[in-house]
Amino acid sequence: MADPTPDDAENVPRRRFERDEPQIDWIAAERSPEFRELLAKRRRFVIPATAFFLTWYLGFIALAGYAPDFMGESVYEGFTVGYALALSQFVMTWVLGWMYVRKADREFDPLAERAAERALEAGREARVTRHMDVERTSEREEVKR
Repeated sequence: MADPTPDDAENVPRRRFERDEPQIDWIAAERSPEFRELLAKRRRFVIPATAFFLTWYLGFIALAGYAPDFMGESVYEGFTVGYALALSQFVMTWVLGWMYVRKADREFDPLAERAAERALEAGREARVTRHMDVERTSEREEVKR
């Protein structure tokens, strides 16, 4: 790890900060069934929700451009179809956001935690394996001498 003290700092004691951060095996994390399930479940929610949002929004724009008479019809005392559809965009965005947060709390977050635990376990196993390999290599070098 590089020394965090700037080169131009005067009268600052130089220290090397080392942390015992857990090693993560990112390849093992990506290949884990929990991670793949998380991606699949998120994709099954996000893609249809995005398609619905874009259809709703682009439909509103198309109606505003190609059906001005329909959009100008009064629904209630000067409140038109166009205003109703425009305000429904806000409601629809809040509902989709609420649905995502609810689904994330119930399904995505537990899967993400399990996937993270598996990645940490794989990282620990890899660290132990590397440590054992280093020890074996140093033993072999000592035997050769």
